[in-house]
Amino acid sequence: MNAKTISKGILRAVGTIGAIALILFVLYQISSIIVYLVIAVVLSLLGRPLIIFMKRKLKFNNTVAVVITICIFLGFFLGLVSLFIPLIAEQGSNLSLLDIDQLRSKVETIYSYTSDHFHIGSTTLEEELEKSQLLNKIDYTFLPDFFNALVSGLGSFGIGLFSVLFIAFFFLRDSKMFDRIILIILPDDWEDHYKNSSVKIKDLLSRYFIGLFAQISVLFVIYMIGLLIIGVNNAIVIAFLCALLNLIPYVGPLIGGGLMILLTMTNYLDSSFSEVILPKALYVLIVVGIGQVVDNFFSQPIILGKSVKSHPLEIFLVILIAGVLFGVIGLIVAVPAYSSIKVILKEFLADNKIVKELTKDI
Repeated sequence: MNAKTISKGILRAVGTIGAIALILFVLYQISSIIVYLVIAVVLSLLGRPLIIFMKRKLKFNNTVAVVITICIFLGFFLGLVSLFIPLIAEQGSNLSLLDIDQLRSKVETIYSYTSDHFHIGSTTLEEELEKSQLLNKIDYTFLPDFFNALVSGLGSFGIGLFSVLFIAFFFLRDSKMFDRIILIILPDDWEDHYKNSSVKIKDLLSRYFIGLFAQISVLFVIYMIGLLIIGVNNAIVIAFLCALLNLIPYVGPLIGGGLMILLTMTNYLDSSFSEVILPKALYVLIVVGIGQVVDNFFSQPIILGKSVKSHPLEIFLVILIAGVLFGVIGLIVAVPAYSSIKVILKEFLADNKIVKELTKDI
């Protein structure tokens, strides 16, 4: 190997690294547009069964079916805004999500009440907590950041909403747009494999996202009814936030349940701990338990079981790896991304032993 060959190899490697860096920089600069595209794709997958129903059963033409579907999405979003924004704007301070100092004070008050009620004031536990200042080390900014991000996201969603609906309209109207773009890039002998996998992935993801929406809706209704029966203030907002956290596998239900109990207890700090605060917290814990039992034993197996055909251990490992590599976003997208990859592998590497084992149920 002479110096000229080595120089060409170095230049080629530097050029490749530079091109990758440039692509990553461009993707970072247009990240908001990519988010719009992803949301539009999800909406198109959600609306696909509805459009097929209107075209086949109601005999609507494609454009009319797409317009009606977009109007349904817009009406649903505006309904959420009209329901939650006034409540959040009015009750935000009462939920202790906008004032970190107030939130910290309320948590410390709850801890003090709990210590006094269970007579642990003189134990080593309290002494160790005081020494370690554990309550002071808790990151109380998590809740305000999450809440403020939700409010600011909804408040500045005007342009984004128009962009998403505009893009989703054309994705729904011309569902083969992506296919034509990708087929231009792929070799000719891969076209049939891609077409087969594309249809399967669209059906799978449509079922998955519809199932996920139904799952969250069931959990929201259970939480809302339970909190209303108990008499918790701001029950609708609390139920919605905690049901939404269930989108994060494994960790989300724990965070949502803890958040629901915490917000309930902070609403009754002026009342007796043993007669009001503790019973309310126990009732909310029962509501959380009922919601999780229904979700784990009925909603997930029935609603999502048909779309995610994978072993529970397999899904757990995939979610764990995705969470380690990509954080919360990885936890959320792990299952649909993995299911799509399995479909692609089955089409392109059907003879591979590992692929055969992983995709035998697809």
